Amino acid sequence: MFLLVAIVTSSCSPKVYKAADFGIKPNTGKDVTAAIANAIEQIAKERKGKAARIVFEPGEYDFFPQNANVREYYISNHDQDNPKLVAVELKGLKNFIFDGAGADFYMNGRMLPFAMIDCENCTVENLHVDSRIPQITQVEVLENDTDSGIITYRVSDYAKYRIDGKRIVFMGENWEFTPSWGIAFDGKTKHLIYRTGDIGVGVGDVEEVEPYVIRAQWNDARLVPGSVIAMRSYARPTPGLFLYGNKNTTLKNITVHYAEGMGLLAQICENITLDGFSVALRENDTRYFTTQADATHFSACKGFIHSVNGLYEGMMDDAINVHGTYLRVVKRLDDNTLVGRYMHSQAYGFYWGDEGDSVQFVNSDLMEITGSNRIKSIQPYDKELLPGCKEFKIVFEQSLPIDIANGKYGIENLEWTPEVIFAKNIIRNNRARGTLFSTPKRTVVEDNTFDHTSGTAILLCGDCNGWFETGACRDVVIRNNHFINALTNMFQFTDGVISIYPEIPNLQGQKKYFHGGNGKGVVIENNIFETFDAPLVYAKSLDGLIFKGNKVIQNTDYEPFHWNRHRFLFDRVVNVEIEGNDFEQGFDVQKDVKYRY
Repeated sequence: MFLLVAIVTSSCSPKVYKAADFGIKPNTGKDVTAAIANAIEQIAKERKGKAARIVFEPGEYDFFPQNANVREYYISNHDQDNPKLVAVELKGLKNFIFDGAGADFYMNGRMLPFAMIDCENCTVENLHVDSRIPQITQVEVLENDTDSGIITYRVSDYAKYRIDGKRIVFMGENWEFTPSWGIAFDGKTKHLIYRTGDIGVGVGDVEEVEPYVIRAQWNDARLVPGSVIAMRSYARPTPGLFLYGNKNTTLKNITVHYAEGMGLLAQICENITLDGFSVALRENDTRYFTTQADATHFSACKGFIHSVNGLYEGMMDDAINVHGTYLRVVKRLDDNTLVGRYMHSQAYGFYWGDEGDSVQFVNSDLMEITGSNRIKSIQPYDKELLPGCKEFKIVFEQSLPIDIANGKYGIENLEWTPEVIFAKNIIRNNRARGTLFSTPKRTVVEDNTFDHTSGTAILLCGDCNGWFETGACRDVVIRNNHFINALTNMFQFTDGVISIYPEIPNLQGQKKYFHGGNGKGVVIENNIFETFDAPLVYAKSLDGLIFKGNKVIQNTDYEPFHWNRHRFLFDRVVNVEIEGNDFEQGFDVQKDVKYRY
């Protein structure tokens, strides 16, 4: 069972405002960006923090870049290509409810649909977010001549394009590009095509047979007629919804049908409830894809994250990713002072910590904790103001170990780490992974369905060398979930249906364990695994694993191909219990369990 904490926005009923009274009407095709900004400003001035609700009429509302709110936002795990063009911004509000009443908000061009900044006790609900012309372009294979290496495909009718020489260029209101990669979907099931992963696409040597029908040099025998390819880049300019600096936020009955980055990106927020938040296709949709990256992503949040009753499908990465960000130690100024740097090009420029925050240091080669401390003061080091800074000068309360100076140490802020409940969700037909958790607080993953996640269904990570995403998981419960045919494709960290895979350059030199410890660890119980292949659980550097009461059903839906032929593969793992499970084809400890270190 799980506990969903309700956030009470106000002790009194909110005053209700109708969007129509501000001249905001649906189904006109006109830009409502300025009118909504004006309505929110007027309500905020009148209510001054007292409870308020704005309600829209159902229908379609259009937003255009020309009248967008121009903002400088540094958004974690996205491209830092400021300024951002924002359709709707809620800033500094308290006790406010934004009720779309089922409305569809359509972006016309590259925009950030929704931003909530420095708000408290606020709710956004009953809303659909989409784009008139997505930057992902979908095509359907009509013919595939494998002898000549020529594929003929039809471009979806929502797209706009031109042929530039022999190169196809897709375009929208304020963008254009030629895709570099694609994801292939089965035209009937919408599953990712078995053993395709990220594929090259035929866009550089093309001819137009007739409008929207393209013949291309494209040699890939796996793409049979009827296959659907989502052609894309790796750009992540903006999420669908961006949350920053908020406290007690509820997102309810919201569906993001498309975003050029993630569906939701929340950073530096405390207490977030998602109830019926989805990243999903429309009913009877001709599209097969949703977002360019993760469905939901939480960077350096605290308190709790409760995500329930959602549908996540067709996205190009995880349904949920929860983590903080390591700073790398780049300079030692004295025995109490370090310079820490944001290292990844998509994660810098935003608040990292404050006076009094508890931190710990990690050796990035070994991924071992080497001490803890508290921040006495912190300030930008490479520029005067926070927005856009990459380095911080941090003074600590206690003296630092002498070896924390050589560039092989990361700093983790333990204050900004959340408890997570992820329950009663459906994750299906997506690229790369199902879910990713990296927090030391209790994490419960239960009553979910993971249906053809293509890669690993659940990943516990930790990385102070590439993405610099913290941190170690101490208390994880994975129970009552249904896993259906994960691992049909190989992506990063896809070593088991459940993969516990911190990035550790020098595993042989490690003496401690990254995940687990203190009598806890990872409990995997009462789940159903339907699988065509062998691997169930891969774990690295873990102290404490229980796998019990699970049912494993073997099927023949695909040909087994994974390099890992063991049900359980362990690299530096201790205190393992595997008991009370039902393996349909039997369980042989000697064959099915392998310890390598």
